[in-house]
Order: sequence, then structure tokens, then C-alpha cells
Amino acid sequence: MDILPVLIPVRMGKQPASKLNLPNIRLLMNYDERRQQLADTLKQQTTGTVRLDKTTSNVFRDRPNAQSQSLLDVSQFNHVLNVDPQNHLIETEGMTTYEALVDQSLSHGVMPAVVPQLKSITIGGAVSGIGIESSSFRYGLPHESIGEMDVLLGSGEVVTCTPDNEHHDLFYGLANSYGTLGYILRLTVLAIPVKPYVQLTHIRFADADALFDAVRTWTERDIDFIDGTVFQPGKNYLTIGRFVDDAPYTSDYTWMDIYYRSIPTRSEDYLTVRDYLWRWDTDWFWCSKNLHAQNRPMRRLLGRKRLNSITYQKVMRWNTRWGITRRLGYLSGQHRESVIQDIDVPIDRAAEFLDFFHREIGMRPVWICPVAYSVRDEQYPLFPMTAESMYVNFGFWGGVKTKMEMPTGHFNRLIEQKVAELGGIKSLYSDAYFDETEFWSIYDGDTYAALKAKYDPDGRLKNLYQKCVLRQ
Repeated sequence: MDILPVLIPVRMGKQPASKLNLPNIRLLMNYDERRQQLADTLKQQTTGTVRLDKTTSNVFRDRPNAQSQSLLDVSQFNHVLNVDPQNHLIETEGMTTYEALVDQSLSHGVMPAVVPQLKSITIGGAVSGIGIESSSFRYGLPHESIGEMDVLLGSGEVVTCTPDNEHHDLFYGLANSYGTLGYILRLTVLAIPVKPYVQLTHIRFADADALFDAVRTWTERDIDFIDGTVFQPGKNYLTIGRFVDDAPYTSDYTWMDIYYRSIPTRSEDYLTVRDYLWRWDTDWFWCSKNLHAQNRPMRRLLGRKRLNSITYQKVMRWNTRWGITRRLGYLSGQHRESVIQDIDVPIDRAAEFLDFFHREIGMRPVWICPVAYSVRDEQYPLFPMTAESMYVNFGFWGGVKTKMEMPTGHFNRLIEQKVAELGGIKSLYSDAYFDETEFWSIYDGDTYAALKAKYDPDGRLKNLYQKCVLRQ
């Protein structure tokens, strides 16, 4: 039995990588001291490419072509430095997980403007990669609510970039750069006030056009959160969230009950703010079913503390190391292509994409989330979107049965082509199959080349195509 059909490998270099010889920076509690220590250590390493050594990653991409690289230990840059509710700002380090960030900020009556769905995501990862959540209809993607950043370059130099200083090009260029221009050590993020509870309203739509018309309507109203779940054609749900001071009851989806299963069964629900933010984390949306973790005896056995994205991440890495899924597929003669993606298309084309997805891919459920794109003098070149339209994010994470004669990445490639046809864009946290010319036409190769020449002229960091498509 294929017990892990959708879990695909994350970083797994075939050749050994050496860790940079860092002093014990645990003894240096001050951010400025730790930053200087890390910068000095990297400056001493004058050859070879460098990548992060980190204990958490939400990149779903095997790296069979990775060559030996120096691993830069940035694990100590995981502190929340200051929460300032009066000025609506949080100052934090780049390796801070959103779980830690939420715990600290909620104690001050605020939260980050956009909190991606999994506790294990780091804020630096959500900015240099791409994050999203149900407040994105108002605040955009995580990188759009950042004020300034300290960035460690491949040379060991640390620069502070803001929207209007001499490094403004790097400020805008970091989004979707995946550590290929530099590593975020510190940043400030917009904080928004919260109330103790979130009231949820689940609304069913039989028609996809009606669903997206409702998205347009609701995003113009006084609400705090909006996302949706597509269970099958004709079974579409929109979930509206509002902060409230009081709740007649609160549901608990952190152990025996499963959040996404509740959506079709009730029209209204109440959660604490913290439980709302992590409503998807307990079951990794719905992917825990692939570990049989939606079985009640299994949930009792695992216990509340193990039902979370951090546990599933560990299992995924274990599967990567031992290749269980791959071996079982080989023995059974069945092959499943991992299709784990988030894509964004203009809302006017959203129903068309969903119809294509049902017809050609057929995975369910599908998560949807509207995204507004803020208007600024400068845009984010490596993840280009237009402020002229709201976008809808579609998230789908699973596997599709395929035939041996099909080319590698067949279904993923169909999705890439359809997204491009509809004027959308795809996140790069998982497998990508673009050819190089197509890739740079989508992700602004000219601007990226200029940023690379300015901020990593010696090529200490892999470039974006090498990392995300060639998986080096």
C-alpha cells in the first residue's frame, strides 16, 4: 500500500555538504553581535556556493542535482525582537517561525497582517518565497507588509533595504528570490489589532461563476478573512471570517475533530484567534489523510502535540531519505506524479482555471484564496502581478496517477501552461518544468540578472532557475 502518495522530497543533496565553521553564536544574545559574527564567518569562506542549513523548510522540491555546498547555519536568527502595537509594527529575525511570531504578537493584542497557514513557515521564507492567507484580500502577500530588511549577501556584507533607500531594488527584488540574492536576517512587519475570537460563516455555491462573483462582493464588505474550499464540481464553499469580542462557543480542531470536514456540515462556527490562524495546520490542510492520521484511533495514538505540520514535515523528510513511496510505487507498478502547487490567476479567469483543473487534473479538495495586489511606485519584479485585478490563489497538494509512458512532470506542465495562458503566475516552492527562456520571460530575467550582478557578482548563491527548475 502506498502510504505516502503525495509527500515529495525536500532538499536532499546526493553529495555531502560542509557546514561553515561557525563559532558558538548561542552565547551572543544581541542581534547586532550575532549578525556580525555570521557576516565575518561568511567572509572567511572565499570559494564555493553557499546555502542555508535550517531545521524547517516548506520547499517541496527534491535536489538530486545539488552539488557540494557550504551550509550556512542561520538557526539562531529566530527571535522576535520587538512588538509595538501602538505603531503597528513587529521587529523579528528571519528564521522566526510564524508560530513563535503569532504567540508573541497575540500577547500584545496584534498579529502579523498575513499569517501563512503552517506553524513551521518562517517569516523570512514567506518573504523570499511566497506566502498567502485569508487576510490577503486586504493586505496582499507577506512581502507586501514588510517595512525594512537586513539582508546577508553572498559576500558576507549585510545591507539594510527599505522601499526608498539606496537598496530599494533589493527590497522589491527579494520576493520570490528563494535566497538566491541574499538571506533575510531581520525585518519589520505590519501588525494589525485583533479581537479574541473569529466568527466563521460557510456559504455553499453550486456554480463556480457564482462562487467567484461572491468573492468580488464579499471582499468589498467589512470582513477580516475570506477563503474557500472546493470539494468537487458543484460543491464549492466560501468561508467568511470576522473578528468578534464574544463567542457563544468555540470549536476545537487541534485533535479529534478535523477543520475541513466541518465546512460542509455547518453554516456558522467560532474559533479563538490562535485556533483560527492554525485551523489548517493540524491536518496540513487535508494531507494528513495520506498518513492515515484522519483515522480516530490513529489521532488518539499520535496525540494532540504531534498533529501538526512540523510532524508531517519530519515524516516527509524520513520518506525522502529512505524512498519508501518511490519503492512502493515501483513494486506495485503504479506511478503517481506529485502535483503540489499554488498558482494565482486573475479573478475573471478563475472559473475557467477551475473547470480546466477538474477536467484535466481531478484532485480534490482545492483551496482558494483571493489576493489583492497593492499599488506602489515600484512593483515586485520576480513575482509580477497587476493591481488592475484581484487574483485568486488555487492551492492543491496531492498526486495524480500517471502512466509510465507519460513524460516526467506531465500534469505539472499542463498546469504551468494553463496558468500562463490565463495571465497568472505560479509559486516556485515545488517542482517546476519551464524551459529556461520561458522561465525568465515570466519571472523577469533582465531585472533578476541586474540584481544578481549587483548583489551577488561572484555567484556565491545559486541563481533562481538553477535552484527552482534544475534543482541544484
